[in-house]
Amino acid sequence: MTARLLWSLLTLAQAALGTRVLLRLLDTAGGNRVAPCPHYSATAPGSVAVVVPVLNEVARLGPCLDGLTAQGPEVGEIVVVDGGSTDGTQALVATYAARDARVRLVDAGPIPPGWNGKAWGLEVGAREANPTAPWLLTIDADVRPAPRLAAALLAHTAIEGVAALSVATRQELSGPAEGLIHPALLATLVYRFGIPGHATDQVDRVQANGQCFLLRRDVLARAGGFAVVRDSRCEDVRLARALAASGTAVGFYEAGDLARVQMYASAGEAWRNWPRSLPLRDRFAGWGATLLGLAEVTLVQALPLPLLMLRLLTGQRGPATAVNAVLAATRVGVLAGMARAYRCPPWTYWLSPLSDVPVALRLCASALQRRHVWRGRPLVDGGG
Repeated sequence: MTARLLWSLLTLAQAALGTRVLLRLLDTAGGNRVAPCPHYSATAPGSVAVVVPVLNEVARLGPCLDGLTAQGPEVGEIVVVDGGSTDGTQALVATYAARDARVRLVDAGPIPPGWNGKAWGLEVGAREANPTAPWLLTIDADVRPAPRLAAALLAHTAIEGVAALSVATRQELSGPAEGLIHPALLATLVYRFGIPGHATDQVDRVQANGQCFLLRRDVLARAGGFAVVRDSRCEDVRLARALAASGTAVGFYEAGDLARVQMYASAGEAWRNWPRSLPLRDRFAGWGATLLGLAEVTLVQALPLPLLMLRLLTGQRGPATAVNAVLAATRVGVLAGMARAYRCPPWTYWLSPLSDVPVALRLCASALQRRHVWRGRPLVDGGG
């Protein structure tokens, strides 16, 4: 097989997958965003029960609870479910409970066989939360909610007519090193699923972020509750897919500074931990969808820039150069559009496409990896 034929086949694959990605980006552009809401009087007090699963989060939980206790009367309780912390997390929660009666600490107890810790924490929280609250808001411990987050989310469910939504939290990076890696990882989601701002009940198109997820109890029960994600290492996307499969449209929206988060303390932590969930393979999206997504990331996001540079440096023109030029320009456009997802991104943010190739390789390796660990605990892997 000649080099010319290999280039032709590669170019055809890039053109086909690139067209698919470009149409996806165009189709999802111009979506809606969650707007700040000074008040939302259409909801009765206590309509929302917040569930925060935690494990050794004393260093990060304080700002989260500061924001949650600043929520309005629509939040009736804040259930913090502890999975066995040994770092003082429980004592920290007790100090907040003494100041705000809505805060309650719950012990998750032993994790049952076949469950992962976070999924079990969500299940316990849903059981313990006031059953009269029609809405559950799940929040990760590293999220920093603005005081009117819950009101804004409730208002947006009414505007969009949805019973479940999550938000693309505004990201804060640990420094320049993470600025090279994190945006390249985030871009893999944009390439595979498009731009936030829409709701869908199509299982293969739904997006979600478990850092901040609001849903009605009845649609959660109809989808099977948190038990449907018990063995998932990407519980947010699997839950969204289960909701969509049960007929519930799930929204995914940007929310600006209503919810901020610093996911990782370093670039190394981001590199080790985030890719475990990014392949997004589960019972709803098997190996076919996973391989197609990885091909899009590799051929449309990662390879165009180095291939374009190679062809220009060697004086080659033709269709392959043109296709990779278009795809490289698209990558720059995605990078510019993603900048609003970050709060004060470091200068290295603009160099993050240089990390696309190692990120694509890391995702492929993660998809094939059989064993995953989180906080020293092995994860049950039921295929995503």
